[in-house]
Amino acid sequence: MTTRPWVLAESTWPTVRDARYEVVVLPWGATEAHNTHLPYATDVVEASEVAIAAAGIAWDRGARVVVLPAIPFGVNTGQLAVPYCVNLNPSTQLVVLRDVLRAIEPHGARKLVVVNGHGGNDFKPILRELQPHTPLFLSYVNWWTVLDAGRYFREPGDHAGALETSVMMHLAPTQVRGLDEAGAGEARRFRIAALREGWAWAQRDWPSVTSDTGVGNPAESTAATGERFVKDAAERLAGYFVELAAADLDALYE
Repeated sequence: MTTRPWVLAESTWPTVRDARYEVVVLPWGATEAHNTHLPYATDVVEASEVAIAAAGIAWDRGARVVVLPAIPFGVNTGQLAVPYCVNLNPSTQLVVLRDVLRAIEPHGARKLVVVNGHGGNDFKPILRELQPHTPLFLSYVNWWTVLDAGRYFREPGDHAGALETSVMMHLAPTQVRGLDEAGAGEARRFRIAALREGWAWAQRDWPSVTSDTGVGNPAESTAATGERFVKDAAERLAGYFVELAAADLDALYE
């Protein structure tokens, strides 16, 4: 049997007991519609698989990293009208993460990284609130932002576009419908200039923005591009895990 000691869900108690993990990684996704060709668990699959790939690279370089099972629900307050988009409010995310921290704190690891897979999740204020109350060093990464997506995709898209579709074609091809079944992912923009230009922010009402739940055209997606993007993203994320594992928490600043 092939074992991956950096994946908690696959590990036995003796393995975990003796592992002396340094960094705990928590993938956090969402359960939501992704156009008409990608599954509701797209963000969960992506966050989990990229985190596991990065942890495996880091493990081979000597860093003791462990990836927890993913949290499958995220902030979907703008998509409540879309059937079965399951929402966790930010305040609920804070409570969930606080409980996870309490379970980890006694067992040796001193660093935790949230690998986020959903654009609606905003962990910065949550980590700000939790950090003073835990001995763990907290950080997070939006995995799809660790690279310049424009080097890989002419139009990456915002939601179920070329980036996400290509990645899922690589990671979970049996869960991806043919591109001929995908919607065009056309999105309506705010009429208000400041919101349209992005220097003011307001939550988008998803049914008002897109008719197929996608934002971004997936037509140019390929599994090969998805594989290259995932490989490079995992490599860069692994570098962070390795450096974080070796870091002295009492000497973080130059």
